[in-house]
Amino acid sequence: MRLATWNVNSIRTRVARTVEFAVREHIDVLAMQEIKCRPDQFPYGPFEDAGYEVHAHGLDQWNGVAIVSRMPVTDVQLAFPGMPGFAKGVEGPDQPQEARAMSALIDGVRVWSLYVPNGRALGDPHYAYKLDWLAALRTHVEDELTRRPGLPMALVGDFNIAPTAADNGDPAVVEGFSTHVSGPERDAFRALEEAGLSDVVRPLVPTGFTYWDYKRLRFPRNEGMRIDFILGSSALADAVTGASIHRNERKGEIPSDHVPVVVDLDLAGEDDEDVPMIFG
Repeated sequence: MRLATWNVNSIRTRVARTVEFAVREHIDVLAMQEIKCRPDQFPYGPFEDAGYEVHAHGLDQWNGVAIVSRMPVTDVQLAFPGMPGFAKGVEGPDQPQEARAMSALIDGVRVWSLYVPNGRALGDPHYAYKLDWLAALRTHVEDELTRRPGLPMALVGDFNIAPTAADNGDPAVVEGFSTHVSGPERDAFRALEEAGLSDVVRPLVPTGFTYWDYKRLRFPRNEGMRIDFILGSSALADAVTGASIHRNERKGEIPSDHVPVVVDLDLAGEDDEDVPMIFG
């Protein structure tokens, strides 16, 4: 399986280049974030013509996630247990959930397409929501992997966190003053790893950003951030045979401000002696 994640920043605006990328790079499963449309507005035709089954989850012109696959898709879920909601100016536990999470079972792999809340600013209610959202996700991951320790699980998407100083090259994003690089956010990322996940791209692609702001010539200056990840359970990590960050997708006409991240998986099983166990 070739699995990719991409914050497309409006699928209706970028459907042609998204499908072209998926076909050219032989992507089997593509998880998208920020589709910015309702399911009835999603451009199904180009994906279906290319052989993909489409599952989309969006509520309005903001947020939204999707999974398209050339393999059979089952058990689609639109939220993880305990996922909090958010509404500006509203407090309490019954706030409406946003379209930020979707999962499906594909060839035995539980794939989650995730668009983690931005946080907006330190001290903003959205920042507290982001930390609560990540805490609930961590609880779900821990519970799921405790119940099914051999499950190949992939949490992929835009995490809106640069977990180390090396992941931040944007001079406007300053530790102690900005979201994405604050201690609590980085602690929340590490908590996901402590729950049984690992970054399966970093060991194979140790450098490179996945996001560059449209403003202030950030891309030509390579002042970006690495905030898009593929995190895998141990069973998923053991199946990884390759990884790549497709920087060139930030070039050309009307690019997203994010680029795709891809991993190759060999899910043949433990009896296949030819599979390199690079995360063992």
